[in-house]
Amino acid sequence: MKRSAAHLQVIVITGASDGIGAELAVQLAARHRSSLALVLAARNEERLQMVARTCKRYGSACLIVRTNVASESECKHLIRSAVEQFGGIDILINNAGRTAQASFTERRDLGWHQELMRVNYWGSVWCTHAALPHLRESRGKILTIGTHASLTGVAGASAYSASKAALSAFYQCLRDELCGSGVAVLMAYPHNVATHLQDHAFLSTGVLGASGRGSRLMPASECALRILHGMEKNQSRIMLRRTDRLTHWLYLLAPRFANRLQRLWHREADDTTQQGNSLHPHH
Repeated sequence: MKRSAAHLQVIVITGASDGIGAELAVQLAARHRSSLALVLAARNEERLQMVARTCKRYGSACLIVRTNVASESECKHLIRSAVEQFGGIDILINNAGRTAQASFTERRDLGWHQELMRVNYWGSVWCTHAALPHLRESRGKILTIGTHASLTGVAGASAYSASKAALSAFYQCLRDELCGSGVAVLMAYPHNVATHLQDHAFLSTGVLGASGRGSRLMPASECALRILHGMEKNQSRIMLRRTDRLTHWLYLLAPRFANRLQRLWHREADDTTQQGNSLHPHH
């Protein structure tokens, strides 16, 4: 399908069935209404249908593509489907991800560590590689949802932090490679967001389950709002809180002091967990 002169803005969102991805889709639809075409991707087609119904109420066009980003072929199929349906892509939002909460010393098998890398790192890389020719043509944007944990490190989340740190390094390099191409490469670093991501976390046993720490959580709706604000301003690094920016610079300028603060924060968070708070979103 060829794009007309008055084409819709086409935005592909992975992990769009819940949490930050769903909020991004709905808020984009509310802003752009009938001038927007959304391509919503995730494994849970039923939840995608619910998100799509909400977006369609604002007049936005929606295409649902059931996608497991741990599969390269499914990532390619997603991008191909978007282009066939709408003629191109203007923005790719890599949001799909999975978390893990386990001390490295407690791990019995590292097979799930590889799976985490496939989802968190390769899933975004495969989608980006397939979409890049179309984004060059549209002079579009790549927005990837990382995590603040990739910048500072989080005790008990070495696999998760490492997978997201690899992602952060990849897009920093890609940003330089695409300099002058017209394609903007952006990355958001949310921290402590209230989503259901932790319900599908890998635990120390290697099985999926709900992990347990939570305090000072940001609602997913507020997180999405701040990410979109950063995207509109073409911020290469989107930090959602002033304290996140401060912590990042503190790690660069005074790493030993920052590590002490991080350990103190985690001790306080562990106390919260023991008092009965079972929510641990780690986006």
